[in-house]
Order: sequence, then structure tokens, then C-alpha cells
Amino acid sequence: MLSRKDPAMDSFNQLVEQYNPMIHKIMHSLHLYRNLDEFYQAALIALWEADNRFNPEKGSFTNYAYTYIKGKLLMELSQKNKDETMVTYPKEEYWETVQDQNPDIPFDAEILLSYCHGLTEKETKWVVGVILHDQSMKDLAVEENVSVSAVKQWKIGALQKLRNMPLN
Repeated sequence: MLSRKDPAMDSFNQLVEQYNPMIHKIMHSLHLYRNLDEFYQAALIALWEADNRFNPEKGSFTNYAYTYIKGKLLMELSQKNKDETMVTYPKEEYWETVQDQNPDIPFDAEILLSYCHGLTEKETKWVVGVILHDQSMKDLAVEENVSVSAVKQWKIGALQKLRNMPLN
């Protein structure tokens, strides 16, 4: 490990300190509100590149850095938008039209209950209600005349016990 500090890194840290308000101003002007850390990192990389590519004969560094950073963030933003538009999420109606891949194999209650050994009565009610009867926590809470948070506790307990069960 080197004992001396890298002077290039010190000067870049000073540059970051000096241009940090400008970076945040650019991010704010672009109305960035998600993935702020990623955009900030891209802005730092752009500042580094601007520092390395700057030609003093062509104008002031501040103008060059501003344009370079903003351009880099705009490219990053358009790439993220492009990536998001490439991913589609089906609407809720789609899932109603999807057929079960195994309609001939009913889920056997006996098999399910065999996994419930070691669970409390309430935890077993949660497992059966959710898996066999496709009930929501709210539906199960109404049926059992308890709060939804009580059903959540049944779920937490059941899942912990089921995860810790040895596989045979």
C-alpha cells in the first residue's frame, strides 16, 4: 500500500467540492427524483471526464463542465426511460385469462396438512386459508374475527417454522 496521497485524487476531490452545488442544481433542473445516487454517480463520472477532456483554448471550464454533466445525465435519463419502456407489465385482466398449467393435479389437503405438523392451530389456519382457499389476510381476519395484524403474526410464525423444518 502506498503511503503518499495521490495528488490527482486530491485535486478531483477539490473539484467535486467546488462543483457539487452545480451537480445538484443540474439534477434538480432535470426533475430527477428516483435513483438519485445513480445519477449523482454518473454526474461525478462526467465531471471527471470533463476535467480530463477540457481544452482551455475553447472557453471556460465551468461552462464546459455544466454542458458535459447535463448532457451525460440527459443520456442516462433517456437510457433509463428506454429500458423502462422495453419492460412491460401485463394488466390485471391478463392474469385472469392465463390457464393453470396443471389443472389435472389438485392440491391435496392431506399433503398440505402434513407440512403443518409443529404449527399452532392459528398458523395452520393461515396456511390452509391462503393456499387451499386463496384467502387474503383481510378475508381470513374477518372469518376468524381477529385483526389483520393478528393474521400477519400467524403468517410470520408459520413461515419461520416451515423454513426451519428439516427436509425429508
